[in-house]
Amino acid sequence: MAKMTDKKPKAKPKTKGHAKKTSAAKTTKTTAVTATPAVRQPGVERRRNHPMRALHGQVHLLLTQNVPHLGQTGDLVKVKPGFARNYLVPQGLATFATPHNLRIVEKHRERLRQLEEAKRADLMNLAAQIAQRSITIEANANEEGHLYGSVTADQIAEALRADNLPIEESHVRIEGPLKELGLYTIRLALGHDVESEVKLWVVPTHTDALPTEA
Repeated sequence: MAKMTDKKPKAKPKTKGHAKKTSAAKTTKTTAVTATPAVRQPGVERRRNHPMRALHGQVHLLLTQNVPHLGQTGDLVKVKPGFARNYLVPQGLATFATPHNLRIVEKHRERLRQLEEAKRADLMNLAAQIAQRSITIEANANEEGHLYGSVTADQIAEALRADNLPIEESHVRIEGPLKELGLYTIRLALGHDVESEVKLWVVPTHTDALPTEA
């Protein structure tokens, strides 16, 4: 009697098409994971605040104070890195020019421009008031009109302040002291390229003579 042998069915060999399909699936999965954007990019933030470099190895600095032979406060200058790190920055005379600092400086400059325009408008109004006024200063003089002393810029400024006009001695422009009685036109430099003129009367000092006894 013949024996029956249990034979397991042979496994079918994997086709090349199936292998390619599996490989493609893995590749797609890997690609999808790799394409996910990073949440933080600290390198970008560093670049935004990184000092700006100029040509020939120099660096850009923003001056925080006036520096002789270099520039004024707020100026953008180019210096050697050693001069920047060893002197200007440690002494508080400058800071490195980064995009962030440049934006701050530009806002500050705009604010200064607005303040300057407002100040100039006030000075123009003051100049118009001065032009409509005249002041009088009394001085001792002889019969020919020559003063025993002189009228100075400080006296002119004081007379204007007495008329509620905020003028200092430094604003008055005269060619030396005035030594004669008469009418003068005094030039005033108020600042911000604003000037005005005021009429000045220099008159003899008034004295009440006492009657002589008979």
